[in-house]
Amino acid sequence: MAGNSDPLSPRAKLAVTAGKAVAAASRAAGRGSGSVIGGRVALKLDPDLLGRLAQNLDVILVSATNGKTTTTRLIAEALRAAGPVVSNALGANMPAGITSALAGGSDAKFGVIEVDEKYLAGVARDTGPKCIALLNLSRDQLDRAAETRMLAENWREGLAGSKAVVVANCDDPLVVWAASSSPNVIWVAAGQMWKDDAWSCPSCGGVMQRPGDDWFCGECGFRRPTPSWALSGDHVLDPHGSAWPIHLQLPGRANKANAASSAAVAAVFGVPPQVALERMYQVQAVAGRYDVVQFMNRDLRLLLAKNPAGWLETFSLIDPPPTPVILSVNARGADGTDTSWLWDVDYTRLTGHPIFVIGDRKLDLAVRLEVANQQFRVCENLDQAVQAAPPGRIEVIANYTAFQDLRRRVGN
Repeated sequence: MAGNSDPLSPRAKLAVTAGKAVAAASRAAGRGSGSVIGGRVALKLDPDLLGRLAQNLDVILVSATNGKTTTTRLIAEALRAAGPVVSNALGANMPAGITSALAGGSDAKFGVIEVDEKYLAGVARDTGPKCIALLNLSRDQLDRAAETRMLAENWREGLAGSKAVVVANCDDPLVVWAASSSPNVIWVAAGQMWKDDAWSCPSCGGVMQRPGDDWFCGECGFRRPTPSWALSGDHVLDPHGSAWPIHLQLPGRANKANAASSAAVAAVFGVPPQVALERMYQVQAVAGRYDVVQFMNRDLRLLLAKNPAGWLETFSLIDPPPTPVILSVNARGADGTDTSWLWDVDYTRLTGHPIFVIGDRKLDLAVRLEVANQQFRVCENLDQAVQAAPPGRIEVIANYTAFQDLRRRVGN
């Protein structure tokens, strides 16, 4: 651990060693990175291991429905200007995966950790974070995730009285309500494209008024706080009113918003916005997302979209018609087995694109596209869809396990 002022107990060391051995065996067997199974074994041997591993780190937690993995990566790059960083960069964001990640960072100063929304309160309790970034909350995995207001309430209770500096998006009423229980909040105007989960006041249930970019509850007075940081076009405005240009290799408005929140987090640890934003430019792709790959002599851009808010942001990224688009949807455990969320996505935004549909739930998606009056073709697999697609770069949009299937197929 950093400084080694409080070395791990023999039991904790045994747990770390055993976890790493199991993870290595899992990797050797071709079963993925092994971080989750390794972490589970380590926590079985020492249930307090997560807290022990975090005790000599400045821990930063990142949670949201969308953008966690990318923002975690951007914050990690920015903070490397101030010292070594350990991070769960591949997105294993429940306690076992987080434990595995921290076990690998014995010389780190910072632990930058993506946390699944449902586990945020518990991980915050175990790790004593210096900073928590809250980006957005929207509907996701209908059969697994609680209704969004319940998640916000879970955050609100879990963060009450927290010593952490909370960096929160003031444009998302659910995030504001959750963060407002914290004594120390830095508000960032990061925007909110998807508003369908924030029409009623999380505080009293009244109808939210939304004039322009502002919002407030006409009944109880709950309202948008004044931000000290803001995304403004291609710039981040800092608390002094200075505008810093955002230069990212990652596409789209959502990633600029992620960069604005990341710059605010970096500033908590003394990294100036210019330095933080310059370092973020290094990030080209995040766990395969946004990668352009060559497959069957074609360029495919791989885009991940897991829920209605994510699909809306992704549609704003794709090249204009007649760029071909392949859509792939699964409904395995990690995706959520309920596909009724497809009806919340506005597929008319794909009008004019040749559309090819694959994945375990291609027929569910086909029915949805039919109702949206889209022209599409159902294909057996990626190879068939690529062969059928007209010339040009192909945009491939997939939900979670479908995205992993695609990466394996294209060798990414």
